Amino acid sequence: MTKGSVTIAKQGEGCVNEDAVISKEGVIGVSDGAGGGGLFADKWSAYLLENLPNTPLLSADEADGWLETIWEVFYDECEQTAVKSGGLLLDKFYDEGSFATLAAVWKVEDCKCLWASYGDSVAFHYNRKTKKLEHSFGRLADFNNPPYLINCKDELNKQGFRSGEFSVDEHSEVFVASDALAHYIIMMYEIMNYSDFEEELLETMGKHSKNENYIKAAMNLMPFDFETDVLDVLFSCVNESDKFAGVVRSLVLSGVAALDDYSLAVM
Repeated sequence: MTKGSVTIAKQGEGCVNEDAVISKEGVIGVSDGAGGGGLFADKWSAYLLENLPNTPLLSADEADGWLETIWEVFYDECEQTAVKSGGLLLDKFYDEGSFATLAAVWKVEDCKCLWASYGDSVAFHYNRKTKKLEHSFGRLADFNNPPYLINCKDELNKQGFRSGEFSVDEHSEVFVASDALAHYIIMMYEIMNYSDFEEELLETMGKHSKNENYIKAAMNLMPFDFETDVLDVLFSCVNESDKFAGVVRSLVLSGVAALDDYSLAVM
């Protein structure tokens, strides 16, 4: 499997990619800038990953302490940009700041990875021998809820911080994805293992959100193989944005995934 990362903007004319990804020795990460509020979401997501520590963030207090050391440089630079753009933009930045999610994985030993997440970007571990998928998110239905977001000017809401450990071996695949892709991956795994996840899938469909439509469309694709038809297809696109864009386009057109920015980083 190819290591690396790939990210593309929401498919449409003139869309800005508010996602950012990194893949380097021992660390992968994804951050999804939230453009629904605040300003400079694309810059904030990129800045978070540029300054991601090389050692794991083990607790909400550690994550908050890390943010305390980096936020001011970003804030000052964006403040100056907002000043040049005029009063309304500056007021919005003062009032709201910048928002983004984060999911990162650090390989700390040959057999152990540690992960941290905040919001609905997701860290994954799949073992091709056991056929088990682990991830940093909660239940599939939780994608219906507004995500926790890191703000450039506020302390973290510590309830939004998650961390944990993946035990890995030579059969392991470790990767991170932004929300729309993460939802697709978890959904497809649960549908293929329907007897184990029937309650969770029915719970999600019972919310009667757009995610219900994705599940129904994906169920119409049965039978499929999670490794071959989902993971291998995605992993083949790492470092190839044009190929990745084609795969994403087909997922959106087939009704199994949302129109959004898409990002994947593989360790």
